[in-house]
Formats: sequence, C-alpha cells, structure tokens
Amino acid sequence: MSVSPREQSPWPAMLLLVVLVALMVWRVGWVLPVVLLSIVVMVAGHEFGHFATAKRAGMFVTDFFVGFGPVLWSRQIGETRYGIRAFLLGGYVKVPGMTWRDDVERSLETRTYRSASYPKKVLFASAGSLMHVVMALVLAWASLTFVGAPSPTHVGVAAIEHWDGVRENPAQRSGLRTGDRIVAVDGIEVTSPTALVNFVHAHVGHAIALRLERGSRFFTINVTPVDGRTVHVGGQPLASGTSPVGFLGIALNEMNATANPLAAVGQSFHVVTTTLRQGVSGIVHVFSPAEFTSLFHQVASTKAATNPQNQVNRPESIVGIVRIAVQGTQTSGVGVLLNLLVSVNIFVGLMNMLPLLPLDGGYVAFATYERLRSRRGMRYRADINKMLPVVYAFVSVLAVLFACTLYLDIAHPIANPF
Repeated sequence: MSVSPREQSPWPAMLLLVVLVALMVWRVGWVLPVVLLSIVVMVAGHEFGHFATAKRAGMFVTDFFVGFGPVLWSRQIGETRYGIRAFLLGGYVKVPGMTWRDDVERSLETRTYRSASYPKKVLFASAGSLMHVVMALVLAWASLTFVGAPSPTHVGVAAIEHWDGVRENPAQRSGLRTGDRIVAVDGIEVTSPTALVNFVHAHVGHAIALRLERGSRFFTINVTPVDGRTVHVGGQPLASGTSPVGFLGIALNEMNATANPLAAVGQSFHVVTTTLRQGVSGIVHVFSPAEFTSLFHQVASTKAATNPQNQVNRPESIVGIVRIAVQGTQTSGVGVLLNLLVSVNIFVGLMNMLPLLPLDGGYVAFATYERLRSRRGMRYRADINKMLPVVYAFVSVLAVLFACTLYLDIAHPIANPF
C-alpha cells in the first residue's frame, strides 16, 4: 500500500521502538525504558496542553509533533498533521501567525495566533507549563496513594547491626529482619523511633514483646535488650556511664505510609506547592553568576568536578536526570522515580515560563506588552525582530549551560545519592 507524502507508515517506527526497548531490557533491565518513556510522556503532555487549548480557542493547528529531527511516523487527520520524530527531547505544536511578519492565507487569518484575543494567547502559551503542574499533581497523588511517604509513626528495621565477637545479637536471635515494621512494644503503640529507642534503653535484661508487620502478616516476638556498656562495635562500647542502657542490635528508620486516595488529593497539592517554591529557588541558583563560575571551574578542573560539595547543588542535564532516576528506582523503588518526575515537571514548567523568547513565557510577555500598548480601536503590533539580539543572547546562555552540564554528567557524574 502506498503512503502519501503527508503520511508515513507507523510500522517501521514501531518495529524500531520494539527492538530498542528489547535491547535496553536485555542489557540494563526494565528501569531505563520506563524512565525514558516517562520523559517522553512528559514531553507529549506539554505539547498536548498547547494543542488542546489551541483547538479550544479555534486556532488553526497545522502540526502536532513529539520529538525533533527526521520523521518516524506521521498522519494527516483533518486539518492537523500528527507525528513522531527521531529525537524525543521536545516537540512542537504549529499554529500560523506566531508573529505579524508571517505570511498566512487571507482565509485563515482569523484562526491565527496573532488574531486571537489576549486571554486566548496567554492560555495557549501557558498551557504547556500548566500541563506540567497537572502531571506533577497526578504523580504526587500516585506516589502518596500507592507508594507512600516516610512517616514518624511507621517505625521499621533499617539494618541489623554487627557486634564485635558476637555471632548473633538479640534482634537476630529473636528473628527480626530488615524491613520489619515495629507496630507496638509491650502493647504500647510505637509512635516514633525515639519513643521505641527510649523504651528499649530502659528495659535492660527484661524481655519485651514487639508487635511486627512483615508484608501482610502481623505477629509478636519476644526479645531481651542487653547492656550496651558490655557490647562493642569497632572496638568502642555502645554506651558508657554508671547506668545500664538497653540495645537490641538494630538501626531504625521511618517507613512509608500510604494515604487514602481522597486525603492524598490535598497532600499532593501541598507537595506540588512546596516543589514550586524549591523550583523557583533552583532557577535563581542555576542562572546566578556564581553558579556559572562554578560550572566553568568544574569543567576545567577534575578535582572541582568530583568535589562532593560542588556536586550537591550542580544542575544536571537530561543525561544526569535519567541516570539518577534509574539509580534511585533500582535502589529505593518506584517512589523515587515518581517524586523525581514531580520535581522535573515543576522545574521544566517554571523554566518555560521565564519571560524570554523562545520560551513560552516569552510569548506571554510579548502578548502582554502588545496588550498594554494597545488602545481602544487600535491594536498595537510589536516587531518581534527587535528582540532578536536578546533572544540570541539568551539562547547562547542556555547552550553554554546545556554543554557544561552535559559534559560534567558524562565525564564526572554525580555520586549516587540513594
């Protein structure tokens, strides 16, 4: 079957995608394909925001593409061409008349971007970032509902300690395992790690009953704390002083507690609001002169690039984000991936709203400027070409930032924080 020039068969692209996914799963497991797919969905969601608002506003949408570069698949449906391009690091929704200098058929003029009302222009330009907020809310809700967040009332066994010269400490003899949740001690509900530690410290030589949750099972074990003054780790006693202090031989942590779906809605708004504040601070940090100086120093000096203090606040390229997402998911589970995607969505959404072209926020600023200069009966038309020097300067800054972070993420990747 022949394919028209405006359409391309999806089968070669689908076959290539299946082969690439199979190779990734075979070589590195399922996590990397899932992380990459999540980023592609994020990109598609951004563009869908522009597409949906343009259609709703009656604009003429000629193209809706995910990706850049050579076309892998496309299809003309109605007046819009939909497709996927080779490099899935972005996308675009094409609407005629983004500037007053664009040549547009007279019959389509009323459906161009430039002919739209000010509110419709602002909504269209902002829709991509709004979609990032929506996606962040959905991800935060899913994380809270299905994975949970650390809770001080959910105390668990983080690790079993090794004591000098002791084959099995009290925890090991009683059958405690890493990952067990300690629900109660001697019938008293455990409300915090500190409360449990204080109880154990005060019951040296006395058997205590620990109510445990292991998977879906609940059961009780008895364990007797020993005096930490008589126990050594690395040649040092666990406790000192004149009074006995009880120890079991475990390290504690706060375990995740899931929220019911309705309560998670409100909590997800809190998570996103907090992440928005952090994102604003992060953008100010990324574009500060001090951070650019630090990046140049790290590019020039291996010692500076591998300094943990410099790596803590270093911005990352897409390569670094994917690597940390994969490592975090492999080490700590899917909750890390969901929370990281919340942060990435918020950061990308905020970045896109910076009031500089060619970002979406630049179009909002430009439309606002035209609105402020317009008078009743006279619509002001700003010349976007006058902004080109500023556009070139900003794009150059972005290119330098991208190049530095990409180089550092490849040559001197940040240590796995998980």
